[in-house]
Amino acid sequence: MRRITGRATPRAALLASLGAIVLTATSASAAVVSISADQYTNTDSQHATQVEPDSFAWGSTIVTAVQTGRFNNGGSSNINWSTSTNGGATWTTGGLPGLTNNAPVGGGTFDRVSDPVVAYDAKHNVWMISTLPLAGRGSATAVAKGVYTSRSTDGGLSWGSPIYVTGSYPSAAASPDKNWIVCDNHTTSPFYGNCYTEWDDNGDGNRIYMSTSTDGGLTWGPALRTANAGTGLGGQPLVQPNGTVIVPIDNANETALLSFRSTNGGASWSATSSITAIQRHTVAGGLRSGPLPSAEIDASGKVYVAWQDCRFRRRCTANDIVFVTSTDGVSWSSIQRVPIDSTTSGVDHFIPGLAVDPASSGATARLALAYYYYPAASCSASTCQLRVGYTSSANGGSTWTAPQQLTGSMSLSWLPNTTQGRMAGDYISTSFVNGTPIPVFTVAGAPSGTVFNQSMSISNGLTAAAAGVAVTESSPRNPTNKDANASTAHTQRH
Repeated sequence: MRRITGRATPRAALLASLGAIVLTATSASAAVVSISADQYTNTDSQHATQVEPDSFAWGSTIVTAVQTGRFNNGGSSNINWSTSTNGGATWTTGGLPGLTNNAPVGGGTFDRVSDPVVAYDAKHNVWMISTLPLAGRGSATAVAKGVYTSRSTDGGLSWGSPIYVTGSYPSAAASPDKNWIVCDNHTTSPFYGNCYTEWDDNGDGNRIYMSTSTDGGLTWGPALRTANAGTGLGGQPLVQPNGTVIVPIDNANETALLSFRSTNGGASWSATSSITAIQRHTVAGGLRSGPLPSAEIDASGKVYVAWQDCRFRRRCTANDIVFVTSTDGVSWSSIQRVPIDSTTSGVDHFIPGLAVDPASSGATARLALAYYYYPAASCSASTCQLRVGYTSSANGGSTWTAPQQLTGSMSLSWLPNTTQGRMAGDYISTSFVNGTPIPVFTVAGAPSGTVFNQSMSISNGLTAAAAGVAVTESSPRNPTNKDANASTAHTQRH
């Protein structure tokens, strides 16, 4: 184990990557700190790249996970994790063992892996990272081999071999996609300690499935469909204090936002119902981006769901970040626009990572939002300038602070290429750690020849403040959409 002091660069981490390393963050205001890097050397994926980070926090601990060594046609060399047990001051990082066969971590049978998501089970004191392993090297078609969960019982500092979640699976053409995981950490809940994994099956017409664990992720129950055998993509389950699980999710074509729920600990799941149609502007420059939801919940059980949407822009020329709320997963608020800038600004906002402080609720709920953006929506692959921004609310989203630019401009050519465009991630993340918001995203610098320079990073020194600009509400939601339960197969988002 090596300790690196100050801001850790991808190159420094790469040189120290044969085992877990410790990174020490500087204390500058809103400093961007790299907390991981691509240490893999297989020749059939793109190095040094990291895309699509997720995070979860409990107490002073925050655990993150990220695709590392991105393949052009799906997945990555492995999933790297980074853990801080002191609120983001220092980080220990490494790769998940037993997933892929790529050195230096290796130990697995799969050729690549995608879609990392982090959860914590307070009852069993277990950290979990849900992943989607894939088979197929090089230009071969990547085939999903199931949803797996890696477990840590020492606070996220070491990880065991992955556990198969989708073993009891009714689909003969199983091809899972876009998994997500959450645990019930409410001691008031009759299902305290249950963990829930969601995914859709591209090989089964994008059918939605849920599986439940009651023993800290050691074993998983049968794969269950919703009551209407609903279809969708990108679900993010959330648990209310009474144990009700609410799952916001896009429809299969990403043209509508849906939800479904369980009130009996995952024994059964309701039919999907439509929240609203989605109106999206296609992000310029060929950047991989879609209106997948970013969902969070406050201490009272109020659900917040954010996504990119162009309904407030004349002729849909750019995306805003918008959100809806619900206290029961059945009735939903009007659509509200986060007022990052004016609707005539020409700025395009996308790939939100929303957090809600789990110790706050109601009119004083503290929200933090990181997002990517272009300062000019009408750009091209050679002129688009990708940045990361941040805004916050201390009153449940009624008003928002002026935006902060967290990173410099990134050229799209600095990002790894995929069959669906240049990639920063289908999602990013923000988590509150003891009341302090920590966004997690990927930052790219100029490549060195054919070697990229992209790494998972955080921003320290941010707050969720009270002052700001009032939100703008739309006309009433449009919950009806002819594609609300579309079964047409979407392109897999591995």
